[in-house]
Amino acid sequence: MEDTIAAIATAFGEGGIGIIRMSGEKSKDILDQIFTPINKKNLQNQPIVNRRLTYGNVIDPNTNQIIDEVMAVFMKAPYTYTMEDVAEIHCHGSSVSLQKTLALVLRCGARLAEKGEFTKRAFLNGRLDLSQAEAVIDLIKAKTEKSFQLALSQMEGNLSKKIKEIRAELMDLLVQIAVNLDYPDEDIEELTYEKQKESLLLIGDKIDKLIASANTGRMLRDGISVTIIGKPNVGKSSLMNAFLKESRAIVTEIPGTTRDIIEESMSIRGIPIKLTDTAGIHETNDVIEQIGIEKSKQSFNQADLIIFMLDANRPLSKEDMEIAEYIGEKNTIVLLNKTDLDVCISIDEIKKFLPNAIVLFTSMVNETGLDKLESEIEKMVYGGNLVQKESMMITNVRHKELLMQARLSINDALEMTNRMEAMDFIEVDIKRAWELLGEMIGETVSEDIVSEVFSRFCLGK
Repeated sequence: MEDTIAAIATAFGEGGIGIIRMSGEKSKDILDQIFTPINKKNLQNQPIVNRRLTYGNVIDPNTNQIIDEVMAVFMKAPYTYTMEDVAEIHCHGSSVSLQKTLALVLRCGARLAEKGEFTKRAFLNGRLDLSQAEAVIDLIKAKTEKSFQLALSQMEGNLSKKIKEIRAELMDLLVQIAVNLDYPDEDIEELTYEKQKESLLLIGDKIDKLIASANTGRMLRDGISVTIIGKPNVGKSSLMNAFLKESRAIVTEIPGTTRDIIEESMSIRGIPIKLTDTAGIHETNDVIEQIGIEKSKQSFNQADLIIFMLDANRPLSKEDMEIAEYIGEKNTIVLLNKTDLDVCISIDEIKKFLPNAIVLFTSMVNETGLDKLESEIEKMVYGGNLVQKESMMITNVRHKELLMQARLSINDALEMTNRMEAMDFIEVDIKRAWELLGEMIGETVSEDIVSEVFSRFCLGK
C-alpha cells in the first residue's frame, strides 16, 4: 500500500482538541514539510522524536503562514495501529483549523482516507482479524458499560480465539479423513464413523452455544425498543419520568395530556433502552389526539417490548380489551398501576386475554414495583439466565448468519455419518463449515465482504 492516507480522526464539532491522522510511508515527510517544532526555552528548533508529542506550529510552506499552534507525534512502523508509519497532528478543536490543516496535508502528498481505511489497513497488515476489526466500530458506538465490555472483549480477540479453536477441530477431522482416504493400507489410526460422529456432536454443541448468545448480544449492543401503551391517565408519563428520574413528560390528572410520542434513550442495568411514551389509545374526535394515537400504534409495531399500563383501581374497560387484542402475541409486561388505591383487577383477569404476559403491580405515586420491572426487562435480555458471566457473545448479525450456516453444514455431515455414507462426501460439508467460520475472522473471505464491512466505519478510523 504505497498511498499515504489522511483524515480527521475526531468527531465533527467544537472541542478542546481535534486530531488529523496520517498513515503510510510519506507520513514523516509530510509532517516535516508542514510542522515546525519549537523549544520554548531557547526558541530553537528541535527534532521530532519517535513516539513523543512535540510542541510547535503547523505552517503553510508556500506562504509561511501559521495555521495553528499544535502538538505533533510520529510513530514508526510496525508498532502502530495500522502497522505503517503514522503521524498525528493535535490541533485546537476548531473545524476551521482542522479543515485547513487537512487540506495542507492532502496538498503535500496524502490522499483522503476512505471510511474505515485505517482499520482496514490494520486488518490487511495482520494486526487485527476481521472480527476484531468489526469490534472497533462496536466499541466506538457502545451505549453502555456492558456493550463496551462486549466490544472490548471481541477486539482483544476472545471471539477469534474460540472460532480458531473450532476451526482447528474441524481441520483435524479433515486431515484424518484425507489420511484414511489417501493411505488406507498404511499403519495409521482408523477414523471410524462413531469417532467422527462424536467429534461433530462436540463441535456442533460449541457452535450452538455461540448462536444462543446472539439474541442477548444483539440487545446489549443495539439496545431494545420499549413502548409504554395504555389508555389516557393510567400513569404512562409518570413511568417515563420515574425511569428517567426527571420530569420529561407532562403529568396531570387531565386525560389526553400526551398528544405525541416522546422518545428517550437510557440504560437499565447496563442494557441500552429506547423508551417511548405514547399518547393514550382511545376513541376521540380531537384531530391532534388522533394523529398522536396513530403515531402510538406505529411505535407499538416497532417495539421489542410492550409495557401495557392499566389503572388497577378501575375495572377493565372496552378500550383496555381492544388494546390487549391489538397487542396479541408481542412481548408484554402488564403493569397494574395505582396500587396505592383500591385494587379491583386480578392477575387471572389479565391472563384470560394476555396469557403470556408478565403481570406486575406498581404505584407511580409511591414509586413501588420499578425494581421488579427492571428485573423482568433484564431477564428478557438474558433469556432468564441472570447469572450468565460469559464475556463472549455474538453481537454481529453477519457472525450469527455464518454460524448458522456452519451449523447446517455440521448437521448435514452428521446425517451422512449416521448413514455411513462415503467419507469424501462428508468431507465436503465439514470443509464448508471450516470455510464459513473462516469468513468470521477474515481467513477465508472475499474482497467484496471486506469492503462491505469497512464501509460501515466512520472517516478517520
